Amino acid sequence: MKMLEQRIQQQFFDSADLQYRAVESLAPPIAEAASALLAALTNGGKVMVGGSGAGSALAPYLARLLTGRFERERPPLAALALGARPAQEVRALGLPGDVLLFIDDGEGASTPVISAAQGKDMTIVVLAGRGAAAFGELLADTDVLVAVPNERPSRVAELQLLALHCLCDAVDFQLMGDPES
Repeated sequence: MKMLEQRIQQQFFDSADLQYRAVESLAPPIAEAASALLAALTNGGKVMVGGSGAGSALAPYLARLLTGRFERERPPLAALALGARPAQEVRALGLPGDVLLFIDDGEGASTPVISAAQGKDMTIVVLAGRGAAAFGELLADTDVLVAVPNERPSRVAELQLLALHCLCDAVDFQLMGDPES
């Protein structure tokens, strides 16, 4: 039992260490992504959230936080989670000024969705881990890549979830100010 507890503790240590090491590299693109979301939402646009692998499970969670609430009450924001055919949904519902936020699991399933959003003149935000370098060629200068610096899928998913919480907090802060003041 002691060995199992040590293994579990190591999971916590590894996760905390990655968060500590990644904060400097992730804070700027997350802030840039929050600004892109805020610009879309305050100018009548919407946030379309999709993902591949574990990211497809995080997408409806983010959409719910935006249309509902994060940590405090606010009016609902225009966001929707993309389903199993995200490229078609983007082509059907995406408009210039909207944001596609795609949570990539590193398996390369994002290219059709990215292309669909580019065809609609949408801003694209990608949260990626393994394979993030490939997005450098796909994304425009106005798009945002939040690249988690780790190859391990579980660690990437943990930081992607944290990044989503940071985005929600940043949007709420920009819309409603600091709740402490």
